[in-house]
Amino acid sequence: MQFLLRFVIGGLVVSLFAMFGDALKPKSFAGLFGAAPSVALATLAITVASDGKAYASSEACSMIAGAVALGLYAWLTMQLIVRWRWHGLTAALIALAVWFGCALGIWLGVLR
Repeated sequence: MQFLLRFVIGGLVVSLFAMFGDALKPKSFAGLFGAAPSVALATLAITVASDGKAYASSEACSMIAGAVALGLYAWLTMQLIVRWRWHGLTAALIALAVWFGCALGIWLGVLR
């Protein structure tokens, strides 16, 4: 039942984000409002309903840590490819290690 609810809520929120992204100019921004935010929101809504606000708050902090690490990953990958002319796969793998270190560091240092 929880997966069905997550699917329905996620689908509705994806549709809302897609409509919002479609209204923006340039159209390349539309991809920024894809599935990830809606899945996170659906998961948090289900978590609040099933486990309470305190647990959902803890999970939301973990999502924020992952988002910060993802931002660093994307920035670093772009720098390695554009500025340093690295091959895409090499840059992505190096940046993935940095993402993991950043996410783990935030989790151990701030969230734990």
